[in-house]
Amino acid sequence: MIGFIISLLIGALAGWIAGQFMGVQGGLLRNMLLGIIGGVVGNFVLGLVGISGSGFVGSLIVSVVGACLLIFLGKILLK
Repeated sequence: MIGFIISLLIGALAGWIAGQFMGVQGGLLRNMLLGIIGGVVGNFVLGLVGISGSGFVGSLIVSVVGACLLIFLGKILLK
């Protein structure tokens, strides 16, 4: 249960950071979803090049990278 709560917190923080970095606004739920899905995408993409993150900071960085990729792709596809 604690791990799930920590994952949600990391996801929310990563989504917010990615939103600020990419210049988009969103609510808490959107940021959480973006960060959590970004974590999955980030792990997959960075895993392809042999990079992985562990611990709080590593998970946060991977989630932010993945969320930024999602925002970038969303901007391209929704134009």
